Amino acid sequence: MTEKIKPIGIGIDYGTSNSTAAIFDGVRVHLMPLEKSTAIMPSATFIDKDFQITTGQNAILSYIKSNTGRKVELSAELLGEGRTTTGQTGDHGLPEEASTNKIYGHSIVDSGQTGRLFRGIKRLLGRSPTPRLTVFTRPFRLVAMITPLLLRIRKCIQEWLLDQVQFQNEAVDHACIGHPVNFEGSESDQNRTALCLLSEAYDHAGFTHKSFYPEPIAATLSYLHANPSPIEQTMLTVDFGGGTLDLCVLERTQDDFKVIATHGIALGGDHIDQLLFRELIFPLLGKGERWKRAGEDREIETAFPFEEYEELLLNWAVSYMLNQNKYTTPLMQKIQSGDENTDKFRRLYDLIKHNYSYLVVQTLKELKAELSTQHETYLDIPELDIELVVSREQFEKIISEVLRDFKQAVQETLFKCQLSPEQIQLVVRTGGSSLIPSVREILDSLFPGKVVEHDPFTSVAAGLAIAEFNGLGQL
Repeated sequence: MTEKIKPIGIGIDYGTSNSTAAIFDGVRVHLMPLEKSTAIMPSATFIDKDFQITTGQNAILSYIKSNTGRKVELSAELLGEGRTTTGQTGDHGLPEEASTNKIYGHSIVDSGQTGRLFRGIKRLLGRSPTPRLTVFTRPFRLVAMITPLLLRIRKCIQEWLLDQVQFQNEAVDHACIGHPVNFEGSESDQNRTALCLLSEAYDHAGFTHKSFYPEPIAATLSYLHANPSPIEQTMLTVDFGGGTLDLCVLERTQDDFKVIATHGIALGGDHIDQLLFRELIFPLLGKGERWKRAGEDREIETAFPFEEYEELLLNWAVSYMLNQNKYTTPLMQKIQSGDENTDKFRRLYDLIKHNYSYLVVQTLKELKAELSTQHETYLDIPELDIELVVSREQFEKIISEVLRDFKQAVQETLFKCQLSPEQIQLVVRTGGSSLIPSVREILDSLFPGKVVEHDPFTSVAAGLAIAEFNGLGQL
């Protein structure tokens, strides 16, 4: 008689920036090795010209290898040919020859592009109408961008289980899926819209039996499992990630817990990265400079229209669209003027022509991480001849509005359950953005001596696995 296989709980945290997965066997949490040397996989999808898909860190490497430094050349998309006739009769009594003209559309094609990289898809799920992303003139639904990542996660789980004798027969068709308290979006049904899309993607990936669970509660559940205690407490969990800030208050008893309130806003590391781009990089690319050029009868001087470049620079996935004459011609005119600010506009021109927006964003992410442990560091982008020292004080000034919104969200969470900071006995801090020193300082000032850090990047996946094992998720 064979020994009964123990059931397991599977938790999947598909995040804005990174994704993780975990298994709970009733005793231990096992993090899945989604990448070669780590359990943390970038939530990235790369699609090449043959529509072959790469995911995770390899997707980022494929993008960097094939796009960074490449000179981008744009052309209008050829939609077809049109034939016209003159309606005239020629010298020999025959209709004049019809002319054939190529018809070009408004869509702009980057003919040298070898592939597109997509990150942060989770931020789009709650928007209505749901956007479609175009790859080499072919529109893709958001579900199609998420499913390959989930298939990879499922494969990793299957491979791990095959190496565990006691779990070799366990089916990988079930999971508990994490979700923020509120997805990004302005519509009243943004959460329902996003969960429907997520559910469809998980179905396509083979997770036909699934439940959903709020991410901050999952993080709390993982903390409670790792730190059992008979002490009854009122707890606050703060999950500050790449796309959202999620919070929950619960009452912990000896054997159970009760959720009192949840709260969530669209605030995260991606927003901080964009602020750094605006404040540190934009002035080095010509923002705020004047533009002198010859007019019909006099010299014209105006502010350079940098605002026309800003959104495309910040959204690196489509910044190649700046390779159009309406953007590059003013730059060339400014560069040819040879004034004292020429270097700034030459830098912007190089960024556009060589597709360096992603490189800049990644460098800023590294800068942010370094300032979590150092009081100052170098911002070094040799491709654009950028090198400057950035202090933590300067960084905190740039993100002052983020810090204000963060503190306000914590206070609003307490207000929802009519509690004062003194009535909170324990604060669990998790999520990558919670590592920022000024974020830690805000929590420490509100809840002195009560704040603990808990697995910033893996707490949610672990809690989701525990939730599924115990049947806590919502179908």
